[in-house]
Amino acid sequence: MSPPALTSILKTLPANPGVYQYYDKEGKIIYVGKAKNLKKRVLSYFNKDTSLSGKVRVLVSRIHDIKWIVTDSESDALLLENNLIKEYQPKYNIMLKDDKTYPWICIKNEPFPRVFPTRNLVKDGSEYFGPYASVKLMNTLLDLIRQLYPLRNCGLNLNRQNIEAGKFKICLEYHIGNCLGPCEGRQTEEDYLQTIKGVRSIIKGNLGMVKNQLNELMKQYAADFAFEKAQVVKEKTDLLERFQSKTLVVNPSINNVDVFSIIEDEQHAYVNFVKVASGAIIQSHTIELKKKLDETTEELLTMAIADLHPRFSSGAAEIIVPVMPEFRLPDITYTIPQRGDKKQLLELSERNAKYYQLDKQRQKDLVDPERRTKRILETIRKDLGLKVLPEHMECFDNSNIQGNFPVAALVVFRNARPEKKDYRHFNIKTVEGPNDFASMEEVVYRRYSRMIAEEQSLPQVVIIDGGKGQLGSAMQSIEKLGLQNSIQLIGIAKRLEELYFPGDPTPLHLDKKSETLKVIQQMRDEAHRFGITHHRKRREKGTIKTSLSEIEGIGPATAQALLKKFKSVKNIRQASIGELENCVGKAKAQLILRHFSPEAEA
Repeated sequence: MSPPALTSILKTLPANPGVYQYYDKEGKIIYVGKAKNLKKRVLSYFNKDTSLSGKVRVLVSRIHDIKWIVTDSESDALLLENNLIKEYQPKYNIMLKDDKTYPWICIKNEPFPRVFPTRNLVKDGSEYFGPYASVKLMNTLLDLIRQLYPLRNCGLNLNRQNIEAGKFKICLEYHIGNCLGPCEGRQTEEDYLQTIKGVRSIIKGNLGMVKNQLNELMKQYAADFAFEKAQVVKEKTDLLERFQSKTLVVNPSINNVDVFSIIEDEQHAYVNFVKVASGAIIQSHTIELKKKLDETTEELLTMAIADLHPRFSSGAAEIIVPVMPEFRLPDITYTIPQRGDKKQLLELSERNAKYYQLDKQRQKDLVDPERRTKRILETIRKDLGLKVLPEHMECFDNSNIQGNFPVAALVVFRNARPEKKDYRHFNIKTVEGPNDFASMEEVVYRRYSRMIAEEQSLPQVVIIDGGKGQLGSAMQSIEKLGLQNSIQLIGIAKRLEELYFPGDPTPLHLDKKSETLKVIQQMRDEAHRFGITHHRKRREKGTIKTSLSEIEGIGPATAQALLKKFKSVKNIRQASIGELENCVGKAKAQLILRHFSPEAEA
């Protein structure tokens, strides 16, 4: 369609609520949207507004025709949009991903209806309740129903003519008490439908009504002195109460409420739906939405509610949400709780959405391990505000005891994994006494001056195990080498796990469960372990040198033999002359004794 023709369409748009559809040059629907005011909404795409994202500008460049449908209300527009998206799957619309066929509980449209689970929905007038993301929950409900109510499970056509003609005979199910024999007319259809009414109430979570019915029946049996029947009903009431006690999660006064929560990342959103009746969660379901045009949280949540609310045939009078949706369904109260039981319900729903997101990530990571690496690197890049992916990261840690045997350790991570062959130890050469700041300055300078001289590729990120002081010392070396624009230095303080950046007095606090923080902590702990191991070896060698090798006539081999035998210099000093002679001979034993006890007699 030519631009003039498109312009004429824009001029004739109504100012009513409704749904608009964009078509490409092949006549295919590429986008469906809803609007409170069609004219304002559609024109907003074509205004010369630089605030439109690149994705939206690409969409607009491909529009060759526009059609619209006027609706009576905003809520009608919301539901119509959802139906059209499902039918046409436009390229630029949010994609609802629900890759599992979940089971439903069916109450069959037939005489003496059967109640059974199914994954196939047949449009024959039957009632379907679900879907159930948890098959265990569905089976628990079905088991409860079977224990409370005797229902038929045969596939016989129990119409009145067949029953009156005597075509069927009672089976084993009748004799063991699981069925009351409607096939031979031993149970009326009216009585059976009362049973189905109770089944329907249990599935919907209205356990209070079922308990009241059972209590009335128990009292009636007791008044008629049918105590055995009254006891059977009492046992069913107790069973119902035990089931309710297991599912009660919040205040029982919270009734007929839906809860929607949303978790997002850059490309997807995950919306969890929880249905609550009488304080009990009776259904929970999570869907994934794939973003297409940088949609807002409100838009994503609106789309999810429009899909899930009718799918679960929810008659909830209240919907609990984290943010107010862009469009709202009629005759429903929307609540953003700040505290209390409703806030706890929202947090529970958010945890379910988060678990679903993590499960999806694990599944994708198992199929494509490189994807996990890219995702973690991208997370680190985003959290630390880097311009490039941190494929090469290094971490320094100093180690000394009261200034003796100062050493430093360097660990190298590539693609967020340890590269142990590249680990390095540094013995401090130019610093006297316990000065961690000067030691850090020395090792950082030595490391990267050598890498420059050998033309090695430099890391994108360097972690300094320490606070602002050690970070500043390391930065001095980086600036001397002219690498301040090539390497991002970051200090990690041990106590609160704060991250410091050069020149910024305010630390960065990452979520304790953040993948970025976990990688940095792993690097810091690995550097500490590697440094302590090296320091221990140096300390042992230093102890031999200062305490044993200084003894004239005692060489390194003899010193090692003594330490192997006595484990420490202290034990050697306290050993008897006989013990020393047994280890190194009489002459050397005398030398050791004179060294540690000059007043001792030879």
